[in-house]
Amino acid sequence: MQYTAPDRLQAAILDWAGTVVDFGSFAPTQIFVDAFAEFGVTISLEEARGPMGMGKWDHIRALCDIPEIAERCARVFGHVPTDADVTAIYERFMPLQVEKIPEHSALIPGAVEAIAAMRDRGMKIGSCSGYPAVVMERVVELAGQNGYEADHVVASDEVPNGRPHPGQALANVIALGIEDVAACVKIDDTTPGILEGRRAGMWTVGLTCSGNALGLTLEEFQALSPEALEAGRARVVRRFEASRPHYLIDTIADLPGVIDDINARLARGESPQAC
Repeated sequence: MQYTAPDRLQAAILDWAGTVVDFGSFAPTQIFVDAFAEFGVTISLEEARGPMGMGKWDHIRALCDIPEIAERCARVFGHVPTDADVTAIYERFMPLQVEKIPEHSALIPGAVEAIAAMRDRGMKIGSCSGYPAVVMERVVELAGQNGYEADHVVASDEVPNGRPHPGQALANVIALGIEDVAACVKIDDTTPGILEGRRAGMWTVGLTCSGNALGLTLEEFQALSPEALEAGRARVVRRFEASRPHYLIDTIADLPGVIDDINARLARGESPQAC
């Protein structure tokens, strides 16, 4: 049996917050601030955004490992945060997260059209997120009410290791029956999510304006001057550089052109691993 490289994309693996729903990725970030506050520890929204893309327990652990935040926690707890402290914050975070999800459930403009364009090209739609299954259940339900339904969903606690490990992306490949990881594209607004796709051997697309990295509401984004938009985009591009995304676009609305370009590259015999 001889290996034959794919000549077209078969699937897109989409992130959720900041990619398809919740412009600016506010649902997860603000709740980190609120959860820490309930333990008497103040963190900023900017600090909360730092490890975005990881599983939520890992995200809290990463925040607690930041020296300045660890010091604030120590003043309250009497010691630097242990895993037990992280778990306590996480257990408070979870119900707050489920409660707030409806406030940030709107689809990002252009998402429905971009996903329809991929389906028209014969692609399946997988998805994954830093959210655990109990939160994803609510996210998926609300997205369905707004007109979006993925073919498969993998939550962060449904694999041994969340992002930037490739487990969630590869679980989608298996569930969707995809023949080759090179026939998949991973779309995400975070560095861990881009790395997930890279490590899974997929094409990768980073979103510079709709997600966590820029961190603006849709209204704030639309109000940016051309100069401010260019500066913000350049800052995000620098942030994503080390994860080596194959493409960078503003929002999912710009995705169909990228899909066509990847298909052309596959037809020429190119592969994501070699780029």
